[in-house]
Amino acid sequence: MKITYHPIGVIHSPFTEIEDMPIQPTGASGAQGIVEIFPQFQEGLSDLEGFSHIILLYHLHRSEGFRLTVTPFLDNQPRGLFSTRAPKRPNPIGLSVVKLVKREENTLHIENVDILDGTPLLDIKPYVPAFEPDIDIRVGWLEEANEEARNKRSDDRFR
Repeated sequence: MKITYHPIGVIHSPFTEIEDMPIQPTGASGAQGIVEIFPQFQEGLSDLEGFSHIILLYHLHRSEGFRLTVTPFLDNQPRGLFSTRAPKRPNPIGLSVVKLVKREENTLHIENVDILDGTPLLDIKPYVPAFEPDIDIRVGWLEEANEEARNKRSDDRFR
């Protein structure tokens, strides 16, 4: 089975190098960016400006290869890849929930962006808290490191 995706736009951010980037949107508080949607997809942005937050799905274009065991940014112990958000994955797809500041035609102004400049955008979805399950959430090995994500920056471990 062959699966093919085509970008619908490009994400622009202040982060031009992988090293020293925020590792999650919580660590990118206030970081501003722009999402440029290709003109043929602009019509699909109708009504999006009514949402305060959006989910961006994107291709981790500078990520090559993967390992099934990694040492994540918030730990010093090797962990299974799928219990982390490490960028080197069999399918290098990233996901971020960002604040939508405003829309101008085919341009979205966003905040709290933790994405590398020039990243190809695959899809946009509105963030709707009522659609998320109200459940007792566990965060596994990240329980102790959860707050550390706000200040942690990437390094060269996933180059």
